[in-house]
Amino acid sequence: MSVDPRLARRQAAAAAAAARTSTPQPAPASAPPVASPPATSQPVQPVQPAQQADGQTEVSSPPKDSYKLKFCTVCASNNNRSMEAHLRLSTSPNAYPVISFGTGHFVRLPGPSISQPQVYTFNNTSYNKMFEELQAQDERLYKNNGILNMLNRNRGIKWGPERFHDWNAGAARIEALNRGDKGAVGTEGGVVDVIFTCEERCWDAVVENLLERGAPLNRPVHVFNVDIRDNHEEALVGGGAILELADSLNEAAIQERQAHGHSGWQNGSGPARSSFDERVPDILGAWQEKWPNLPALWTLSWL
Repeated sequence: MSVDPRLARRQAAAAAAAARTSTPQPAPASAPPVASPPATSQPVQPVQPAQQADGQTEVSSPPKDSYKLKFCTVCASNNNRSMEAHLRLSTSPNAYPVISFGTGHFVRLPGPSISQPQVYTFNNTSYNKMFEELQAQDERLYKNNGILNMLNRNRGIKWGPERFHDWNAGAARIEALNRGDKGAVGTEGGVVDVIFTCEERCWDAVVENLLERGAPLNRPVHVFNVDIRDNHEEALVGGGAILELADSLNEAAIQERQAHGHSGWQNGSGPARSSFDERVPDILGAWQEKWPNLPALWTLSWL
């Protein structure tokens, strides 16, 4: 049976209109969100000490006492032995405060012959002036006998030779500090804790002069003599030995200051200083066993 094409078109249009106006189906309901548990405050954990590679706890040690004993080195002319010791002490890892002197009436250096020494005055003649004069006189002679090398070393340490008897203990040494003399830092106050002489007659002169002064500062000072022959080779050996003794003394001073405190130390008093003074003979005895060829003397004197 045939269908009227116009009726077919109206039926198709009606079906399409019904499809467009039909109510859309709701989307399937999604699961409700899960509520997060309330945040709880966590206890603060203490910071644990750092662990070393081997599992041991690394404990920070208290800072080491940086105190340094103040030293003085003395020979006859403040050129060879005392200056080698001055150099070794001031340029050591501890960089000790150091001053140095001679005990002679004049600075005497080897000349063309034994009866013709080169003579200079203390306190107002520089090492540089001595170097230039001797170089101009006979460079070959004074280079071969080591005098020019010695003076060249000395002028790199301080300005010129000083006489022990002219030293005003306790007077400020600002000029040496301003010049940049080695060992000048720490000696601005003009006092020392230890004096090293390099010959017994120098030790006698120093001890006698200290007695004559009458201890105006009332400050103790240890006076050692390390007997060193007056030549360049022995001065090198003796300088190293003096440095070793200085290190031992300084370590003992640090130990006593840590054990008993610093009270009174700068004035030469207090329990730490007294305990240090008592240890000095044992320290010297142990050192002398290692250096039997450098006979030593010691006394406690006063500035």
